[in-house]
Amino acid sequence: MLERHHLMILRTVDQQGSLTAAAEKLCLTQSALSHSIRKLEQQLGTPVWQKEGRRLRLTQAGEYLLQLAERLLPQFEHAEELMQQFASGQRGTLRIGMECHPCYQWLLKVVNPYLQQWPNVDVDVRQKFQFGGMGALYGHEIDLLVTPDPLHRSGLIFEPVFDYEQVLVVGPEHPLYGQEQVYPQQLTDATLITYPVEPDRLDIFNRFLTPAGCSPRRHKQIETTDIMLQMVAAGRGVAALPRWLVSEYQQRLQLHPLRLGNTGVDKQIFLGLRKEDMDTDYLSAFVELARSHNTLNTTGSDPDAAH
Repeated sequence: MLERHHLMILRTVDQQGSLTAAAEKLCLTQSALSHSIRKLEQQLGTPVWQKEGRRLRLTQAGEYLLQLAERLLPQFEHAEELMQQFASGQRGTLRIGMECHPCYQWLLKVVNPYLQQWPNVDVDVRQKFQFGGMGALYGHEIDLLVTPDPLHRSGLIFEPVFDYEQVLVVGPEHPLYGQEQVYPQQLTDATLITYPVEPDRLDIFNRFLTPAGCSPRRHKQIETTDIMLQMVAAGRGVAALPRWLVSEYQQRLQLHPLRLGNTGVDKQIFLGLRKEDMDTDYLSAFVELARSHNTLNTTGSDPDAAH
């Protein structure tokens, strides 16, 4: 049976020009190398080399095997180098699942410097796991889960990366525009625009409206943040979003954030990963970089400064 070490012998003998030099290069005795060649020829049923004086000349079969060796051996060597990099955490594909609609803008700020710091690691963002990422994390379909609502389970770690405040955002024609805070009873006649998520997974419901026994007149779902906030600015409804995200959009749209109730609604973004992967360098590096890109620290201007 043809094996990798046979191809290495063929290539080395061709490169070195003699059995003696090839044996030294391969850290073999000349007799051991000659034995390997004879055994290979017996297995193949055809000679690989012919002697011409003191030199060896490849037969037609040997020429074919040498071409095969020159194609395959570099691939083996490259694969082994990659495996060493995988083992040491220097290379791989970081698969990120999103369980937070508005966090995509924040994630982009982290991915760019990460790709520069880890040129041998690719990043793949799986948004199809929105609000179902726990199963994907357990099933090794993703490596990191971005979520504001961690479910602590055996074998998983959730690392907090930044704090933020959930606020209500209104447009310039809304009666609450310019106010500092809003109360649940003030939204009973409102059109509330949210991402396409079940109400019991939304903070505006489970931490603000539902405990007060209130509900909006109409609940409208929109997938994209841009369209949602353009609708709000046009007076078509109100929305609940992170304050840092509203601050970024105030540079382009006339929006106003209000605190939810007297104390507000505080939240955190977490990165979830498997305990077994905690020591993988390129995963832990992403977590540390995410902490350094705390969006609340980068938007520190007055949220109404754009007006």
